[in-house]
Amino acid sequence: MDPRSSAQDVHRCDLCETAIAQSYCDFCHVNLCRPCIGEHISDEYETHKIVRFQDRKSTSIYPKCITHTPKNCEHQCKNCDNIFVCSSCTASEQHRGHIFVEVLEVYKTKKEVIENDAEKLQKLISPKYEDIALDLDNQIANLDGGYQKLTTEISKQGERWHRDIDIIINKMKTEIGEIKVKHRDILQKHLEEINQIQSLINKTLLAMSGIKESREVTPTIEYSYKIREFNKLPPKIKVTPPTFIPNLIDCEQLESLFGQITPLSSATEENLSSITQPNTSAKELLDEPELVATIKTGHTNIYNLTCVNENKIWTSGVTKEIKCFNIDGSLHETNTTRSGKRPKDLALDSDGNLLYTDDKSSTVNKIKNGHTMELIRLQGWVSDKLCVTSTGDLLVTMGNNNGTESKVVRYTGSTKKQTIQFDDECKPLYSGSYDMKYITENRNHDVCVADCRAGVVVVVNQDGKLRWRYTGHPLVTKNKPFEPRGITTDSQSCILTADFYNNCIHILDQNGQFLLYIDNCDLRYPYGLCVDNNDNLFVCECFEGNVKKIKYSK
Repeated sequence: MDPRSSAQDVHRCDLCETAIAQSYCDFCHVNLCRPCIGEHISDEYETHKIVRFQDRKSTSIYPKCITHTPKNCEHQCKNCDNIFVCSSCTASEQHRGHIFVEVLEVYKTKKEVIENDAEKLQKLISPKYEDIALDLDNQIANLDGGYQKLTTEISKQGERWHRDIDIIINKMKTEIGEIKVKHRDILQKHLEEINQIQSLINKTLLAMSGIKESREVTPTIEYSYKIREFNKLPPKIKVTPPTFIPNLIDCEQLESLFGQITPLSSATEENLSSITQPNTSAKELLDEPELVATIKTGHTNIYNLTCVNENKIWTSGVTKEIKCFNIDGSLHETNTTRSGKRPKDLALDSDGNLLYTDDKSSTVNKIKNGHTMELIRLQGWVSDKLCVTSTGDLLVTMGNNNGTESKVVRYTGSTKKQTIQFDDECKPLYSGSYDMKYITENRNHDVCVADCRAGVVVVVNQDGKLRWRYTGHPLVTKNKPFEPRGITTDSQSCILTADFYNNCIHILDQNGQFLLYIDNCDLRYPYGLCVDNNDNLFVCECFEGNVKKIKYSK
């Protein structure tokens, strides 16, 4: 039952305090009878909102404009950090050319978010916590009984073995000391073997250093690949310490029945880790990635793609066309940009709608059911790449018009939520060029940017704090510079980025450690990247107009 219309009490007029209230002022929050309405609004009618009593508290209360009293602020200015503005503000010189959004629309959207969150909290999350709390209460209630039983058993065991126990204990301590010596000998022997290998590595490094510094041709050409000799780590020695197993005995059998010590055991356990491919994820990376399929898109040049699923992808190039292909290469659907210019990047929102940044209008747009709508329009900045986060936020890379600054901006809907631009020393995180900064979010909510112009991958945490930078690996970039293009992440939090000039894909772990690179699938100028839900990699071959599907993990 709605408490506003319930008949539990008779509501009286707040002015005369006797008549029954039939009306309500939604601005002043007072009950009114019909005769008192005129008196209430006698000062200025526009400052009041008279509604039926049953409709009270239905009018939205807008913030008052501090500049143009007593006008209400019914808009927000997107260019001024979403400050509230009234109609006079929107027409003022201060806000000339700015973009405004209706406060009521933002209010309704946030109301829906609050209602949805409240429903999830009430129906899904809160019951789970109640179950956890109930289980913990039961465990706490049973603690005393369980621990009392345990202390009773300990006391009884102590009473049984109190007599003549010291002699047997000392004997067993001696035996344990002898076993410890054997344990140390086994570990020492293995340590000596490891030291020998380390010595061999140092000698190899010394020899390699000599070759690098030498200008003699023969030693360099005759050099054989040394990494394989040391890549597989030696077996891991697993020595199981002795354990003590107590027995219930009488005094006559004290020594023989008191207990036994398990013998020392030694075994080797195969170490699956290697230097160039640590086993840091549940899925093991393939030594030789496999080319699964090649899709000929018809794009003259292809720059961007995003996965709908393992069998369908959206692609774009230098024209206004955005094409969706099935994995068999058949064209599924085509859309075009509103401006007629190429899209700078593609992404899919949480509802599966296609998003793109426009090369001409500096906007972020959404295509839904074949219709294009503008989500974000930048002023003084040029939009570049984008990605959708796990929480549904939008991350957009952008640069200013003169190419001196660049940044990452996080949006919730069309509302700016966060700007990532400088490190803790107020130095720019990214190069000044406004384009060629691909972006993705990792599973741990890190924001990963491939800054092509600077030749670096920059990774910050969710709060925008710098975690690490990656500038390539000497195994890959010894001939041509590292200029990363597309970037994506997989289910194991691995980061994959396209190395355009070295025709390969770098794979890093979430902490920036190089794992391996893909260069065996005849890749030619790799550009945009994406990974589907099964960790299949899709790669744009820029000048070939192809998309290659690659399996790189087991």
